[in-house]
Amino acid sequence: MPKRGKKYREAAAKVDRTNLYSPREAMELVKETCYANFDATVDVHVRLGVDPRHADQQVRGTVILPHGLGKEVSVLVFVVGEGEKAALAAGADHVAGDDESIKKIQNGWTEFDVAIAVPEMMGVVGRLGRVLGPRGLMPNPKTGTVVPEEDLPRVIEEAKAGRVEFRLDKTANLHVPIGKVSFSADQLYDNFAALFSAIKRPPSVKGTFMRRVTVVASMGPGIKIDPLQAQEVGTLV
Repeated sequence: MPKRGKKYREAAAKVDRTNLYSPREAMELVKETCYANFDATVDVHVRLGVDPRHADQQVRGTVILPHGLGKEVSVLVFVVGEGEKAALAAGADHVAGDDESIKKIQNGWTEFDVAIAVPEMMGVVGRLGRVLGPRGLMPNPKTGTVVPEEDLPRVIEEAKAGRVEFRLDKTANLHVPIGKVSFSADQLYDNFAALFSAIKRPPSVKGTFMRRVTVVASMGPGIKIDPLQAQEVGTLV
């Protein structure tokens, strides 16, 4: 195991690794223990008591964080015709539909944070799965990123405002950003609460659903949160 630097060790000394903090305490502490000289991202990691191999135990969804993510979100929309003008007018940064733009993405261009598509374009978008899939950029009806043309302005606005997608990985974990260390502890708490209100237990899952919850800044130690209190916070939103 690599030796930790002095700044990390000093930050880690402020965290009781045996303690399960309340969400509010954790938001204060994650700000205090971040030692980055830039505005680091704050991420939440959740270990779930599910089996990701089973389709009926998948956990995925979207949430609009009340205070956003603290960064400009670049949105690309797969649409053609008049829909291109509507998407750009609604705030989309890029539109893709012609052969040139599709080929550009096929060649590896992914300089956008969110991809949205109208249903008519999914035949074309499907061919981009090898590029978009591994980066978590593939539009999907289940996450609300495949929508009729008339819904594009609303979905683009939500994406710009801090709409976040989360999805279970192969090790039964969720990894979700909830803001920046420059946010106040109250803002981070509000975003944390919104996230946990959106994480739903699949009906087929028995036993303990949330096993571990950790919050961490890009450069800082992990802070363990009491899973029961995290779930409680989600019910109060």
